[in-house]
Amino acid sequence: MEISAGQIAVVTGGGTGMGRELCRALARVGCHVAMCDVSEENMAETRALCLDDAPEDTLVTCHKADVSVEADINAFRDAVIAEHDTEHVNFVFNNAGIGGGGEFVNGSREDWERTFGVCWYGVYYSSRAFMPLLVAADEGYLINTSSVNGFWASIGPGVSHTAYCAAKFAVKGFTEALITDLRANAPHVQAAVVMPGHVGTSIALNSGKVLGHGSALEMSAEDVDRVRERMVAGGLPVGNLPDDDIRQAMHQRALDFRDKAPCTAQRAADIILDGVRNDRWRILVGEDAVHLDRTVREFPEEAYEPSFMAKLQADGHFGGLAEAAGADSVDADSGS
Repeated sequence: MEISAGQIAVVTGGGTGMGRELCRALARVGCHVAMCDVSEENMAETRALCLDDAPEDTLVTCHKADVSVEADINAFRDAVIAEHDTEHVNFVFNNAGIGGGGEFVNGSREDWERTFGVCWYGVYYSSRAFMPLLVAADEGYLINTSSVNGFWASIGPGVSHTAYCAAKFAVKGFTEALITDLRANAPHVQAAVVMPGHVGTSIALNSGKVLGHGSALEMSAEDVDRVRERMVAGGLPVGNLPDDDIRQAMHQRALDFRDKAPCTAQRAADIILDGVRNDRWRILVGEDAVHLDRTVREFPEEAYEPSFMAKLQADGHFGGLAEAAGADSVDADSGS
């Protein structure tokens, strides 16, 4: 589908990372952009960056919303209709996500459901809210961000990652099912599932804040103990490290997750938009995602064994994944 000036694009999670870069790239070609996020400050920065490069008459609007709350999403939709004076949109990028809720057996139910709510219900509520506006357009495209964790429910041996993986599997299945639904009922609207590998975003820095734990530097003593136990179990000699050293280590890992990723957020946005332009329904982001997809398909029964991670790393991929584990105060994130 062509991406051109005058079209209207909706982006959730537009304040940072891939969402910010999608907004910038869309605005650069003259698309009008409506973004939502939980951070008004981050959205203001994104908007300023968009307008620096956009044609003069490009409209970029911001709306504070928690995507896991349907009333917030519906208010966002209503604001888009009013502020853009429109009865249709051309693109909806369901991009917002957080990490957390890794342990189902012993972890916090509140964190689990919060993570699942953002990563799955955020996509579902937004798709419900904006589908009539996509159908009202001459052409429409719904782009849902899943993850490599939407086909591989792991970030390596010994680290639980249940809420995020469950949500991303749901996003992938939902989007694939929509392909047939849309062809039957709205053939001018397409759907695509995006599956990023390790992309340099601030998700590990931001997730703890969204979950109410604060940054890694603000971890409670209880959370520090859990992280220390996890690191010791992984063979790291940190049993006697002071709590503040553990906090600093986790903060640095979150920074490294963002700054040392094999794929930048800008590159990820370019890949996603190229996929849209080429009418693709399945968009893998990053060489590591392509390699992981191929390897899971080749060795499905081995996917959750230690030998599988060794296989990935021997081929030069996901070398920093184990180091990223625990990067936020509850769990690490390995995807978008």
